[in-house]
Amino acid sequence: MTSPLFDLSGKVAVITGSSRGIGFASARLMAAHGAKVVICGRKADACEAAAAEINADPGFDSGEAIAVPCNIGRKDELQTVVARANERWGRVDIVMANAAIHPWTGSVLDLRDETFNKFMQVNVQSSIWLAQMTLPGMLERGYGRFIMVASVVGLLGDPVTGTYGLTKAADMQFVRNMAMEFASRGVCANCIAPGTFKTEMARSQWEDPAMVAWYQQRNPSKRFGEIDEIAGVALLLASRAGGYINGQTIAVDGGHTISFR
Repeated sequence: MTSPLFDLSGKVAVITGSSRGIGFASARLMAAHGAKVVICGRKADACEAAAAEINADPGFDSGEAIAVPCNIGRKDELQTVVARANERWGRVDIVMANAAIHPWTGSVLDLRDETFNKFMQVNVQSSIWLAQMTLPGMLERGYGRFIMVASVVGLLGDPVTGTYGLTKAADMQFVRNMAMEFASRGVCANCIAPGTFKTEMARSQWEDPAMVAWYQQRNPSKRFGEIDEIAGVALLLASRAGGYINGQTIAVDGGHTISFR
């Protein structure tokens, strides 16, 4: 039996990058708690497969999913995602901006303008677009949840992944700004900042024995995260249970960011 605090029956969630990994686990868990979910990612077949898996689960009484392929760096495609949600269910109550790119690493001295602009458009501006497309409806209904998936590299300095971290720090500031503007009107905006999880984006880390040894030495939990451990936090922030959490960045990192060693 679903607790009323976590019940998402009647709510509609748009989750970017949800055909696999953290996004799919979050979509599946929200659907299990009653939400209608829009699965979006760049590959149509992967989106369709993810939506089909959710719809085939007999345990999801009211949860349902549709697939809408989307490149979040293209505003018109994001508009199509939101339009499809509204056409199907008449609303968007929850946005989880999970998709991001990490196409380059290196010194800021070598950062090219076009690379920086691509980072910012996909990782930051796309979330602003989504907010502009969905928050008016949330404010009208007096209920909304805007969840951004950032990263602990937005909290820490790094000479190699600094540009990616810069975009994630921007995400954290964006939810603080939204909380100040919209919290009194029923809309909560928060960030989840994952440590290293076994996702495709982090494959170069968890397949590197030297990185694994370093991470296990520094991280108090001595392991990488499991995807469901992010999904649980996403469910909390999407539901009534998270209604008094606003403008926060929650590090889900096994204690990595609190470790001095």
